[in-house]
Amino acid sequence: MYDYIIVGAGSAGCVLASRLSEDPKVKVLLLEAGGPDNRRECHIPVAFSKLFKTACDWTYYTEPEAKLGNRSLYWPRGKMLGGSSSMNAMIYIRGHRSDYDGWRNLSNPGWGFRDVLPYFKRSEKQQNGASEYHGEGGPLAVSNLRSPNPLSQAFIEAAEQCGFPRNSDFNAETQEGFGFYQVTQCDGKRCSTADAFLKPAMSRANLKVKTGVQVFDIIVERKRAVAVSLQQDNGSVQEHAEREIILCAGSIGSPHLLMLAGIGPAERLRSLGIPVLLDLPGVGANLQDHPAVPVAYQCTQPISLLNAEGLSGLARYMVFKDGMLTSNVAEAGGFLRIRDDSAAPDLQFHFGPGYYVDHGFQKSKYHAFTLGPTLIRPRSRGRITLRSSNPLDSPLIEANYFSDSRDVEVMLEGVKLARRIASADAFEKYRGPEMLPGTDAKDDGALRQHIEKYAATLYHPVGTCKMGNDPTAVVDSELRVRGVDGLRVVDASVMPVITGGNTNAPTIMIAEKAADLIRGRSLAGQQEVTAELR
Repeated sequence: MYDYIIVGAGSAGCVLASRLSEDPKVKVLLLEAGGPDNRRECHIPVAFSKLFKTACDWTYYTEPEAKLGNRSLYWPRGKMLGGSSSMNAMIYIRGHRSDYDGWRNLSNPGWGFRDVLPYFKRSEKQQNGASEYHGEGGPLAVSNLRSPNPLSQAFIEAAEQCGFPRNSDFNAETQEGFGFYQVTQCDGKRCSTADAFLKPAMSRANLKVKTGVQVFDIIVERKRAVAVSLQQDNGSVQEHAEREIILCAGSIGSPHLLMLAGIGPAERLRSLGIPVLLDLPGVGANLQDHPAVPVAYQCTQPISLLNAEGLSGLARYMVFKDGMLTSNVAEAGGFLRIRDDSAAPDLQFHFGPGYYVDHGFQKSKYHAFTLGPTLIRPRSRGRITLRSSNPLDSPLIEANYFSDSRDVEVMLEGVKLARRIASADAFEKYRGPEMLPGTDAKDDGALRQHIEKYAATLYHPVGTCKMGNDPTAVVDSELRVRGVDGLRVVDASVMPVITGGNTNAPTIMIAEKAADLIRGRSLAGQQEVTAELR
């Protein structure tokens, strides 16, 4: 018997297991369907895309997307210790102040920016030191790029030449502007939540971690979650929790498991022969993601990431832990407002000093660089539903990208702006022919076709177990599943609205705050927060 059972050792689960097991009086069980994070590609930053479509990846696909040429889009999700934090691009972005104030205003007290900033700071081991916005005593290494590429510097200079300000810290007072990203790396290696939080805690006698076990059911008795059923080796076993079962399986896995347990839209569950435990229509709904579109150019100088894994680069990395192998690929970027009515940036740029198209699967023999305009305030919403009652079948993912036409308009302006930045003088000595969309794409119609053909996920699905108190909310403001005692969801699925930027740092924050909610503690009053993010 355990006090807490955590399902999923990803970005949130590792944090939660570490924080809850700080109390030696409780017993914690952490269950992970994947294996250890022992492949070297997990730890060499530039190699993350080599983990895609391997045993470390759930390898999901959406249903055919009506506004994207009926393409089924590939969605990688980490299946190992650290989850997607062990295979992402390591960008540390919190989002905008208004994101969290917006959550609070949706009947979620305690989730405003002033409330969550202390949790961001508690996690952080900031290379540049502590400040009003940053912490330096936490386990998560947040670092400057060790060997930024000259092309990334040219991108920032080009954006300045186009009239946009430079920003040295997207997580400080102002998000808008262009600059280098900070990354979750330590000494040139990835710092996942498994590295930062879980592994230091695994020596504790009160924490047990099981890998290679997939949970397929939640046992509920008298409206209280008491156990989970899981596949182990060739059979199934049950593990019981005295206090709580906490789902940290992510925006796909958590609603999938709830629905398998009979918690979700009643009509759909009945159609698959699943007994309805609780009719909760919001489970799987409210799906949001950040789509991105590549705009790529040949590079006239041999300085891109094309040769990053050559012998000289490998030798430099092994000896000095710097060089191109420390690149996170998306080294630089920016935030800006496209819509006049936007209260916060609605477009983000990711710049890579290489050819990054189709998740890295599409190769080029040329040195190249890629600009990735990214829609970060999508109005379109999707849904995750069960494909069948078989827990080994992946759920149906309907992202519904660009189903709201206003999203297309923002992305169209983003592609045009990418071309404008690439045409600036700072790129003059590097810029070769435009590879994508290509010089034949001369009007809006052609650019729309490019978006339809090449738009892809930026790996940020959220919202499918949203918090709130309206009829579609799945959890309350303390992340407790509505209508079932002893059951919480703690991961990116609880976000009622997607944050304006990369979602790994917010997911870690959610787990940090959840640990205190579960333990009946609070940082409120312990730290005076006066910072504002505009």
